[in-house]
Parts: sequence; C-alpha cells; structure tokens
Amino acid sequence: MTATFSRVFEIHGRDFANAGRASTEIKDLLKGMGINSSFVRRVAIASYEAEMNVVMYARHAMAVLTVTPGAVTLEFADEGPGIPDIDEAMQEGFSTATPEMREMGFGAGMGLPNIRRNSDGFRLDSMVGHGTRLSIRVDVR
Repeated sequence: MTATFSRVFEIHGRDFANAGRASTEIKDLLKGMGINSSFVRRVAIASYEAEMNVVMYARHAMAVLTVTPGAVTLEFADEGPGIPDIDEAMQEGFSTATPEMREMGFGAGMGLPNIRRNSDGFRLDSMVGHGTRLSIRVDVR
C-alpha cells in the first residue's frame, strides 16, 4: 500500500502553551479528507496522548503522520529520558508525573493505555537515557 499523504510535526518538551497543537492539526487534516468521524476520534485520542507524553517528559520529538487508503500511522521519535519499565508504564493508573504536571490536570496514568486501546497496531521501544519510539496504526474499517 503506497502512502497518499504524509506530514511531519515537531514537538517540543515542556511547551505546554502549544501542547495539543499537532494533534489538533492531525484531526483537522483527517476531517478535511472526509474521513469518518469515529475513525478520526480514535486517531485524535492516540495522537493527543502521545503528544502530551512528549511535552511532559521528552526534550524534543518528531511525529510523522502517514495516511494510506487502509490506515493512518503515527510515528513518534523523541529525545528524552526513556522508559525504564515499559510493562509498568502500560498499566492503567501508573504515572511518573510531577506535582506541577498534576496541577495542570495531567498524569492520570492513562496515556499509553488509551493509545493502545484506540489503535490497531501499537509498538513502543525505549532506551533509558536516549529516548522513545512509538508507532501507532489505526486501520480504516
């Protein structure tokens, strides 16, 4: 399957003023393509959660959106601290959010589980001290 559309987004860590901007652009792009709203919602949830993890924990990331006739994929690659225990991080309610992040309403520990729940393909690789790569695929049904 060949890509019909691709776009790269740059996300900066600790930039809470612009947090969610890439996810909003992704949602608007998909809506503009006439894609089903329930499908767009799944992609928007997954992209927002991934973007917020970058903003909260990483220094910088690139996110690549690819839209094909059969799926939307999102690839996030960040420069950050990495995730020491992915199995623990995938548990609902687990969070390493700081008190400041919690005061802003983040850190419920639902980000990664929500991404997995809203995707048809999910891969998370991380190296402590180097960063994290997250691949998300949502299939057109």
